[in-house]
Amino acid sequence: MAERAMRAEQYLAPETLGQLAPFELRSRMIVEGVMSGMHRSPYQGLAVEFAEHRQYSPGDSIRQMDWKVFARTDKMYVKRYVQETNLDVMVLVDRSRSMRYGTLAVKRGWGGTDASRGSSNWTKFDHATATAAALAYVCLHQGDRVGLALFDEELRTQVKRSSQRDQWRAIVGALSGEPVDGRARIGRAVDQMLARVTNRALFVVVSDFLMPVEEIRSAVARLAHRGHDVAIVQTLDRQELRFELDAPALFEGLEGEESIETDPRAVRAAYLDLLREHVDAVGRVARGFGADAIVCDTHESVGPALAALLDRRMAFAGRRGG
Repeated sequence: MAERAMRAEQYLAPETLGQLAPFELRSRMIVEGVMSGMHRSPYQGLAVEFAEHRQYSPGDSIRQMDWKVFARTDKMYVKRYVQETNLDVMVLVDRSRSMRYGTLAVKRGWGGTDASRGSSNWTKFDHATATAAALAYVCLHQGDRVGLALFDEELRTQVKRSSQRDQWRAIVGALSGEPVDGRARIGRAVDQMLARVTNRALFVVVSDFLMPVEEIRSAVARLAHRGHDVAIVQTLDRQELRFELDAPALFEGLEGEESIETDPRAVRAAYLDLLREHVDAVGRVARGFGADAIVCDTHESVGPALAALLDRRMAFAGRRGG
C-alpha cells in the first residue's frame, strides 16, 4: 500500500487522540498473562498488590511467609499477591455490505476505505475503521497486545495479536484495504475466533448489528461462557437513527433483501419504534452477559463515544480495586 495512505493522521485524527488521552482501556475480568501491566491476573508471586493470607502448605516458599502474623499468632501464613498483566484485545469489525451505507460526505484528509472510495461518503465501515484504529492506538500505547479480524459470512482478514511497534500500521493497513461486501454472520465468525483465541481476552465487536437479536445473543453468550470480556460498538448512520426522509423512494436491501418502494413519512414512526426496540435489545443482551454496549452516530466524532466507553470501564475497574 502506498505510504501516503498509511500516514497516521489520515486514520487517527489529532482531536481524537486529545479526547482519549485521559483514558485507558481496562478489563472487567481477571486477565491471564505473565507480563507486568495494568490488568489484574490470577497468577501470584511476581507483582505488588496484596490480595490475602492463606495457611502455609509444605512446598510454599519461605520468602512469602508473613513473619509478623507468625509472631502474633504462632501460626504460619503465606502472603498472596495479585499480579498485574497485559491484556489481549481482539477487535472484530463487520465488513458486510450494509456497512457501506453512509450519508455524510467523506471527511477531509481521510485515508479512505473500500467503502468510501466507491461512494465519496463517510460510511459505517469508515467510522468502524476510525473506531478500531483509535482503540488499537490506546491499547498499544498502554502496552497491551491487539489483534484484528474482519468478518462477513465468516472471518476474513486477520491480524494476529501483538504489541510490537508496527502493529498499529498492520491493523490500519488491513482496514483500509479490505473489501466491504457480503452478509454478516456474527455467530459463525465468533465460533471461528474461539477456535483461535484460547486465553481470556477482551473482544470489541464493531458492527451496525442490524441482524437478528438471537444471533447476537448467541454470539455474546459463547464469548462470555469462554471467560472473555466483551464490548459492543454499534455503528449506525444518522439517517438510520433519525429517518429524516420526505419523498417517496425505493429502499434497497443492503445484504440481499428485496427492494421496496414506500413513502418514508408513512412508515417513519413505526420504523423509529422498531429501531429503538432493536438498539435497546442489543444493549440488554450486552448487559445480560456483563458486557458494555455503546451506539455511535457516524455523523459525530469517534472520540467522545469511545471516551465514554473507556471511562465506564475505568470506573468499573476502580470499584473492583484493580
